[in-house]
Amino acid sequence: MALKEFTKGFVKENPVFVMALGLCPTLAVTSSVNNAVGMGLAATFVLMCSNLLVSLVKDVIPSKIRIPSFIVIIASFVTIVDLSMSAFLPALHKSLGLFIPLIVVNCIILGRAEAFASKNNPLNSVLDGLGMGLGFTMALMIIASIREILGAGQFFGMQVLPTSYRPMLVAILAPGAFIVMGLLMGLMNIAKNKKK
Repeated sequence: MALKEFTKGFVKENPVFVMALGLCPTLAVTSSVNNAVGMGLAATFVLMCSNLLVSLVKDVIPSKIRIPSFIVIIASFVTIVDLSMSAFLPALHKSLGLFIPLIVVNCIILGRAEAFASKNNPLNSVLDGLGMGLGFTMALMIIASIREILGAGQFFGMQVLPTSYRPMLVAILAPGAFIVMGLLMGLMNIAKNKKK
């Protein structure tokens, strides 16, 4: 059971490719792998911690204020991430900008708190948060890798294609994010349908 909760976020219930959640930061920060890893790990930390706390306090929160309580819990962990990143990783913090505070209203995090953590024990809730967070991070990294390589000829800022390569500028721009994500979602659906 515990392994199932951890692994479902990678393929079966991947937040980006299957459930189509968290698309705003997905499209915005995947112009480089560095940004994708930073956003993914920040979201993973918030997912794990908020799932744990929601699971621990679920029985004492009145049902009328359940969602606002979850938002306060999530906002607290986002504030920790935002301030820590500002102090220790200022370049990444500046690069991600507004999308760090927007983790508070990310559908993945609030959805997991409501749909899973509020109904399950702390261990399964933490594993669910870790699996969903790493699945989100993996999706961001795949999209960012394709966009960065095609759009700049680089990977993690290092040149991987010959200097004679003429970058496909559209890959780094917003339309490139939609194209790459759409193609990857299509491939995921094809792969899932072949398994049936």
